[in-house]
Amino acid sequence: MADIIFKRKIYSKLKEWKETSKGKTALLLEGARRIGKSTIVEKFAQKEYRSYILIDFNEASKGVKGLFDDLMDMDYIFLYLQNIYKTTLYERESVIIFDEVQQCPKARQAIKYLIKDGRYDYIETGSLISIKKNVENILIPSEERHLNMYPMDFEEFLCAMSKTQLLQLLGKKDWACLSSMQQMLTELLRQYYFVGGMPEAVKAYVERGDIWEVRAIQNKIITAYRNDMSKHAPLQQVQRINMVWNSIPSQLARDNKKFIYGALKKGARANDFEIAIQWLIDAGLVYKVHRVNKAALPLKFYEDMSAFKLFLLDSGLLGALSETPPQQMLIGNNVFEEYKGAFTENYVLQQLKSLPHTFIYYYSNDNSTLEIDFVVQHNTSIIPVEVKAEENLRAKSLRQFTTDNPTLHGLRFSMSGYREQDWMTNVPLWAVRWAL
Repeated sequence: MADIIFKRKIYSKLKEWKETSKGKTALLLEGARRIGKSTIVEKFAQKEYRSYILIDFNEASKGVKGLFDDLMDMDYIFLYLQNIYKTTLYERESVIIFDEVQQCPKARQAIKYLIKDGRYDYIETGSLISIKKNVENILIPSEERHLNMYPMDFEEFLCAMSKTQLLQLLGKKDWACLSSMQQMLTELLRQYYFVGGMPEAVKAYVERGDIWEVRAIQNKIITAYRNDMSKHAPLQQVQRINMVWNSIPSQLARDNKKFIYGALKKGARANDFEIAIQWLIDAGLVYKVHRVNKAALPLKFYEDMSAFKLFLLDSGLLGALSETPPQQMLIGNNVFEEYKGAFTENYVLQQLKSLPHTFIYYYSNDNSTLEIDFVVQHNTSIIPVEVKAEENLRAKSLRQFTTDNPTLHGLRFSMSGYREQDWMTNVPLWAVRWAL
């Protein structure tokens, strides 16, 4: 992807870290594989530093990896790296990047001493960073600042599609003007549902618009994830991890989307699949949304650990994993309405997930007669959220929930236009990113 580098909002957070840390912490950028971590970090290093060295631990020699076994002679370490990577390092003006640092746990452990040395800045990138085998024999440095990265959201997708003026209108929340562009925005949203936010897929779509090339890339990424499962997961868990992963489309196509263990295997119980689910979460491949039994601050106090939904990290990969034909996703409103709105709820979760200071749950009462798709804690607000993929906009559950909790104002995402009511605001699906 050297010929095209997309604008990513996380860049501003990298700058903030550099300005506030001043060499006192290393930055650990976490996220699933293939979401663009290495690309954005290298772009940042090029623009914000006098020089940089990027050590890709997937390809680094034994000599480079062995440097971190013994940290007694820092001068030697830095001279060796400058010679190997043919780059001059400048004190307090250079950054060293540990790319895919989980492949060299000793390098991650060394961060404590490298930060204490103080000559350079350090950025680590990692996928599978929380997997047990990658951390079990090292001391995790307290000098790390963690930052999560996700696939491209709808805003970043529009930016990649060169929709600059449209983004300005969305940023201003000019609903009157935007309503006249409903058809175009809906078409772009369909495209995002299909393409998703994996940079390689977005790049192919922006440059050539070949839907089958996009789907081939998505399938390639899914294959890479399956290979990771086989390579990095405990042997006895590989089959169970694949079972959970493969079940997500059908789990999301259920009416209430609550994860059901029995759908994996007859008689399956939580303790059979807990490790498998946690592995997928640690790998950044799925998002887990727990139930709450009360809508009050902080929502964490009212979390029900036994009931949850699982979502895929990316809507485009959901389409590929579910083998949904591209034509069905790109033509008409099928993609919004089919499969009980599975794509739409996954899309909404994906957009909310990337918002700062936002914690996401869902609500259902004990007899499941009332369910709220998401209950969101954003800063100091609690927001009940209903997601409507079809044209039927009856919001019985949301209406009842706001009646029972009169201090709360509901939010409904649908294909209908923007409108305010005393108990609820309806926001078009294409504006989820700008609703909070």
